[in-house]
Amino acid sequence: MTNSMTLEVINPEKPVYKGQVVLVQLPGAMGSFEIMYNHAPLMAILEKGRLKVIDEERNKFYIDIESGVVEVRNNHIVVITP
Repeated sequence: MTNSMTLEVINPEKPVYKGQVVLVQLPGAMGSFEIMYNHAPLMAILEKGRLKVIDEERNKFYIDIESGVVEVRNNHIVVITP
């Protein structure tokens, strides 16, 4: 069993991505940071940049964002972006 988390990236118009991931790197207002399995609860402001995502199959891909916020709780990551 992999130590995966659910990632949701949404904007006001539509969901952008939803899936199981093992790592997410985010462009935080205070610098880039990563979320991995069992991360502590967190809310943070995001700046323009790229989300680096590694899924359960170890595929790496990127999602560009203009800004946003992220909430992490119980291995569920929600990124809200305009």
